[in-house]
Amino acid sequence: MRILVWGAAGAVGSRVTQEAVARGHQVTTVGRSGPVRGDAADPDDVARLSAGHDVVISATRPRPGSEAELVAAAKGLLIGLRGSGVRLILVGGAASLIVPGTEMLLVDSPGFPAELLPIALACNEQYDVVRMATGLDWTYVSPPALLEPGVRTGRYRTGFDHLVTDADGSSAVSMEDFAVALVDEAERAEHIRQRFTVGY
Repeated sequence: MRILVWGAAGAVGSRVTQEAVARGHQVTTVGRSGPVRGDAADPDDVARLSAGHDVVISATRPRPGSEAELVAAAKGLLIGLRGSGVRLILVGGAASLIVPGTEMLLVDSPGFPAELLPIALACNEQYDVVRMATGLDWTYVSPPALLEPGVRTGRYRTGFDHLVTDADGSSAVSMEDFAVALVDEAERAEHIRQRFTVGY
């Protein structure tokens, strides 16, 4: 399988690249620097660079203060891939997930960190843009509440609109196992035009 990874220099994108290469896939990495350069917000760049690939995985993350870039990148990817036959797997945010046992979104829950509000709201807008998209097969992947570097176990559980939590109510997965889930989705195409999330 030929996979194009946007944001490959980032924490999630680098692990996705490593996981996909380890499984024998042909991976092209794209960033704003490096040998293959492109802007995910530019539909022409997206169309040009994704040609000949089977799946595009986008794990871009804007710098603080530039959260609007997240929505612009989603729009560029959706327009650039429309009608191409290339699938899009887009890493989003957890803020729009429902807290189990409530009807409350994570972003609206008590104690949600104020410093994370700008990126959370941008992710929610990103999700709104993606789920209205037509003309391509997309998958939106929300991480759990806690996503940090850790150990690759190869195991995880999936959910849809609710946070995946363990018996203690914790919602977490390592970045390594999140990458496993993303590459699994690239291979299996189990959530076409759907959002899913993961956790232990």
